[in-house]
Amino acid sequence: MSHEARHRERRRWRHRWRHSLRARLITVFLLLALAMGLVVIGGMRATFASGWREAGLPLITDYVDRLAAEIGTPPDIARARALTQRLPIAIRIQGPRVNWDSDPERTARRRGDMREGRAPEVLSRLLADGHRVSFSLDTPSWQNAPHGIGWITLALLLALIVGAYSYVRRLLRPLDDIRAGAERFGGGQFDRPIPLRRKDELGDLAQRINTMAHDIEGMLDAKRALLLALSHELRSPLTRARLNAELLPDTPDSAPERSALLRDLNEMRDLISDLLESERLASAHASLQREPVDLAALVREVVSEQAAGAAVQLDLPDALPPRSLDRTRVRLLVRNLLDNALRYSLGAPQPPRISLRTEGRGVLIEVRDFGPGVDAAQLEHLTEPFYRTDSARQRATGGVGLGMYLCRLVAEAHGGTLEVRNAQPGLVVTALLL
Repeated sequence: MSHEARHRERRRWRHRWRHSLRARLITVFLLLALAMGLVVIGGMRATFASGWREAGLPLITDYVDRLAAEIGTPPDIARARALTQRLPIAIRIQGPRVNWDSDPERTARRRGDMREGRAPEVLSRLLADGHRVSFSLDTPSWQNAPHGIGWITLALLLALIVGAYSYVRRLLRPLDDIRAGAERFGGGQFDRPIPLRRKDELGDLAQRINTMAHDIEGMLDAKRALLLALSHELRSPLTRARLNAELLPDTPDSAPERSALLRDLNEMRDLISDLLESERLASAHASLQREPVDLAALVREVVSEQAAGAAVQLDLPDALPPRSLDRTRVRLLVRNLLDNALRYSLGAPQPPRISLRTEGRGVLIEVRDFGPGVDAAQLEHLTEPFYRTDSARQRATGGVGLGMYLCRLVAEAHGGTLEVRNAQPGLVVTALLL
């Protein structure tokens, strides 16, 4: 891994730590546990190093005097050997007449410790005849016992840390549920509320968010119901108005007004139809009437119905198998995309192009025009309802801003996506249907 990659990885982990409440709580807990462990260990060491040593030193001194007296003056090696066999000690005798060591290897190690500056655990007595008797502990179990206790203490501390970490994770688990629930609610999925695991502050927060989501769902349902009701109610008077307009006398004087009235009524009819269809597709209960569809034949059929259909370039494979799609909705998608491409191809160097190709388990429908394109900052808003890029352009070309929104809903209803990008020149719209 390069230096730059490691730097990016460190920055990513640092960013995650700064924005993760769980990571920061666990870090604080670990630091607190480490500080408490250091304080406890330091306090115990200070206690044994000062209080216990001062309290036990007189006793040890008296005991060493008794051991030296038992060895005798001059020192008796047999008695010294008997003491080393009976007690967990090592004895070394140095003097003018007797020089003896019960553990020469330990003495060599002790000399190395003295050269390195470490004080040995030795108590010495100078006898009346000039011999020096030195005592030290010589039992491995005594020497290893403190290390064993230290490892046990460390293992217990690690076990406590792991247990506390698990407990903290369990305490913060409702945050994961709340985050997942907020993502579901933001996507319009209100059928599964946030589970209530505990009756504490986080449980109360989850309950309040569930209540808020329920209220939002109710408002959205009420809005959809009102929109559907208005659309249905407007259809009847709109149909009567269109019928009356068609019955008007088609005289040279009234022909322009009659044509303008019929055009406006048709636009209102299309707007109401698009509104109804968008609400049906946006509903969580939207259902598709899937059937085997020859997509290439459907595209040719839609192109033939357009006024400028003969000028559209087609790039359709010959052996594209039928797909299980909703014919009516896919027809609406192709018609809106083609209508949008034709609308902005006036004066373009070449006509729009429609192409089909397979993509994994799905099929891609790509429609490109060679017009002026769209500003890059507006691309992500093209599939929003009632969004218009340029009011002057819209007045010249028509449209209310629902066509691309409907195309996105149709693609998403089929489990796919809709992508819009500039092609220099023109605009490319790609719909993936699964």
